[in-house]
Amino acid sequence: MLELDLVHTVAFGGLVLLGGYALQRAVPVFGRLNIPAPVLGGLIVAVIALIARGRGAPLFQFDTTLQGPLNIAFFTSIGFGASLSLLKVGGPLVMRFFALATAFAIIQNLLGAGIATLFGLDPLFGVLAGSVTLTGGPATGLAFAPLFEKAGVEGAAAIAVAVAMGGIVAGAVVGGPVGTFLIRRHHLHAAKRSHHAAMPVEMQDVVEERLPHRHADAPAGEDGQTYTLLKNLVAVLAAMWAGYWISKGFAALGATLPAYIGAMLAAALLRNLDDVTGWFGLSQKVIDEIGSIALSLFLVMALMTLKLWDLAGLAAPLVVILVAQVLLVALVCLWPVFQVMGRDYESAVMSGGFIGFMLGTTANAMAVMRTLVERFGPAPKAFFVAPMVGAFFIDFTNALLITACLNIF
Repeated sequence: MLELDLVHTVAFGGLVLLGGYALQRAVPVFGRLNIPAPVLGGLIVAVIALIARGRGAPLFQFDTTLQGPLNIAFFTSIGFGASLSLLKVGGPLVMRFFALATAFAIIQNLLGAGIATLFGLDPLFGVLAGSVTLTGGPATGLAFAPLFEKAGVEGAAAIAVAVAMGGIVAGAVVGGPVGTFLIRRHHLHAAKRSHHAAMPVEMQDVVEERLPHRHADAPAGEDGQTYTLLKNLVAVLAAMWAGYWISKGFAALGATLPAYIGAMLAAALLRNLDDVTGWFGLSQKVIDEIGSIALSLFLVMALMTLKLWDLAGLAAPLVVILVAQVLLVALVCLWPVFQVMGRDYESAVMSGGFIGFMLGTTANAMAVMRTLVERFGPAPKAFFVAPMVGAFFIDFTNALLITACLNIF
């Protein structure tokens, strides 16, 4: 068996990650289903490990020391996205969509816990197959897996990946037909106006740069882009540092929290302080890029060490829970999501996107909505509201909901 140290493990993970991107290009169906490249690459290594284990010849021993810090760095970037000023710019549509997503995440957990109980399983098994992996996706599932293992859910990481993959596929398959049904059932049509005319100027700015991007002047002799990257990287690290002490404070109170909750809260405080004062000149775009790199490396490293054999005997409850979750989100999008969001063409497209990210990822939501607008016409408000909630706000509240479930069940 080949033992890889920290540097070798990260390097191997990077190569596997690039292999996942190559596989996306070589097999277009993976791209159409929006299966992330880190998941593709990491699962291949996990399958090879499963085959090798079956033959009594394990291949690798990885050093996953950096897996935790990478995970915290990603969720810290999520914390920086929790901007109250951004929520204000989004207006009532974003707030309503956000409220619906948060409420449905709670329902996902209650449904999953109920079905798990019927199978004689720990209710936390159902929570893991609820908002943890469906609303949260594979990243949130793998991040919380150690806490679920500690709480008694054996094979939590493998369960998380299985449900997340099923949700991604289901979201891509179901979202389009539901949106199409709503459009045809209610005889809806796209507004006859241009993309830019459909949104206020401030919305256009946020769509283009995701958050207001202050371009601070770099010191003399320093490259502007390099300085911006450095400043935002330091902000992420500082939030992680402050978050460590926040998490220790919660732990002292007896609360069960994932390691990144403190960092996420510290990042949210820094973001909103900067929105008011402009002291730091943070760029959410740069922070998102840092978080994306951290997430990709975390996912591929977590999946390389996945124990797929832990899924043995759990197929039936997982399938039942997933089918129930898919049916429920489809019904919720027919009513009340469509009604609450306005009963118009834009709300029908948003409903398709709602299915996309409540079962899979924001990329799923965008792909579903793109398919609808290519067929029926533009829906610019939908493309503003859905990704703002899916990429910024729901991950933040979902992490808090999951933490509450871990302490309740």
